[in-house]
Amino acid sequence: MIKEKEQKIIFIIVAVSCIVLFAFAISPKTLQNDTYYTIKIGEYIYENGISNLTEDIFSWHELPYTYPHWLYDLGVFLIYNTFGHAGIYASTIILASLLGIVIYQLCSKLSNNKIVSLIITIGSMYLLEPYIAARAQLLTFILFGLTVYFIEMFLETHKKRYGVYLIIIPLIIANVHCAVFPFYFVLYMPYIAEFLLISFVDWDLDKKLQRLIVKGLLKVCKNPKACEKLQKKYDAIPDEISEKRRKRNKLRENPFRIKVTKNFFVIPLIFIMLASACTGVLNPAGDGAYTYLYKTMQGNTTDSINEHQPMVLIQCEEFMFVLCLFLAILVFTDTKIKLSDLFMLLGLTYLAFKTKRQISMFAIFCAPILAKLIAAMFEKYDKETCKKLMNFAGSCLGACVIILTFALVSIDMLKDIVDDPYVDSGTYPVEASDWILENLDYKNIKLYNEYNYGSYLLFRGIPVFIDSRADLYAPEFNRDLENDETGRDIFSDALNIAGIAYNYKDAFEKYGVTHVISYSDSKLVMLLSDDSEYKKLYDDDRFTIFERVAEEKEN
Repeated sequence: MIKEKEQKIIFIIVAVSCIVLFAFAISPKTLQNDTYYTIKIGEYIYENGISNLTEDIFSWHELPYTYPHWLYDLGVFLIYNTFGHAGIYASTIILASLLGIVIYQLCSKLSNNKIVSLIITIGSMYLLEPYIAARAQLLTFILFGLTVYFIEMFLETHKKRYGVYLIIIPLIIANVHCAVFPFYFVLYMPYIAEFLLISFVDWDLDKKLQRLIVKGLLKVCKNPKACEKLQKKYDAIPDEISEKRRKRNKLRENPFRIKVTKNFFVIPLIFIMLASACTGVLNPAGDGAYTYLYKTMQGNTTDSINEHQPMVLIQCEEFMFVLCLFLAILVFTDTKIKLSDLFMLLGLTYLAFKTKRQISMFAIFCAPILAKLIAAMFEKYDKETCKKLMNFAGSCLGACVIILTFALVSIDMLKDIVDDPYVDSGTYPVEASDWILENLDYKNIKLYNEYNYGSYLLFRGIPVFIDSRADLYAPEFNRDLENDETGRDIFSDALNIAGIAYNYKDAFEKYGVTHVISYSDSKLVMLLSDDSEYKKLYDDDRFTIFERVAEEKEN
């Protein structure tokens, strides 16, 4: 018979192995658009330091820029410089594995059920698959997961070290991905809201106000009989408050649906949160940690980027399934939910409907809540099943069977990506970039390109019209504060030129464009092919390059 301690060790090995295998299976091999500019910016920081990160040198517009995730960029470049594309792929697998382990640890901590936690963790990672990429958000997912874990540990153990960790994390976020810095504080809100709401109820303001009114009436009362009744009423109110509190405490011990807990260590948690807010200034972006997200939401870039679009529930079947699972448990079973968890669930559901990108946050932070609910349901209705599963999974035979099963599933999933290239030449102008570097004075031309592949051109060292750093090309971010000049909406112009919503001749004249690269089957290429002012220089199956020759003809 395997001892309980050995059983736990075996299951930890099973859980970590399954998470790593699944992370391997869902991590993309082909590099994502943002990864290309990340590498190039990291190279620039590596060679020049962080003392003067105020201007962009990668587009030819000469725009101000604050490098919102400089530390992540530097780290990715160092990996790429040492291990190449394979290193980036390996780092994505490692970070995805760490994210899965953090989610599992959080689920296990809150639910106290390791079997349920592992199943929910794998489900959460499946929901996160579209967001697993070599981007700064993958690292911040891990940091946010640790934030909730440390908050829970601080409220449970009251140990100061967790408070220290909670101050260090936003400092890292401010330098790794300052755009999401405000979300760090959102994670505190459910705990604070629960504490304030319970405290407000416990104050019994209705009875205290009633007592104050009766006291005022006693001062102006002239009728002895009326004064006597008022005095009795006044004297009875403390007993009424005591009885009300007794009933309330009894109800909290056995609540109907929502469990509430008044933890006075939320008060020091609030001070930790306030102290953490000061860490945002400790980064080269200045006030970027505080203003970046606000500027992004005020601008128009979110209207055109897919992950910022509102979620259509019928198109997100996995999210709809999880939402229905929550509703089924809460409505059709006697399972109770903690008030702070309910606040977290409702808040993240709302954010997910507002923008598809927040489905990732829903998957990370609602997974532990779901694990807790399912574990409580099993504890009440079928405790023995979990015990039997745990005994099997904690045995050597069970561990081998589970790990082998996950290995086979992961291998089957890897078949779809094992032959994928690190650089997709069908999506990015690989051969066209080679031609530009060999045949054009690329540092002295003004090349128009489209949004989706600008980062790859930047990666190859070719100055771009636009790339996937959407913020850089929005007027909210590129305003010249020194000369009090309004910003330029290059982002909208780039999209409108590509979609032929603008007269391309006027737009190219406005920016002084000398060369154009576009998809070979695009409307823009069709128009330029019939325009005598543009000469076709290069053409392949995917991309075409033109040179503007209007000035040459005039001479």
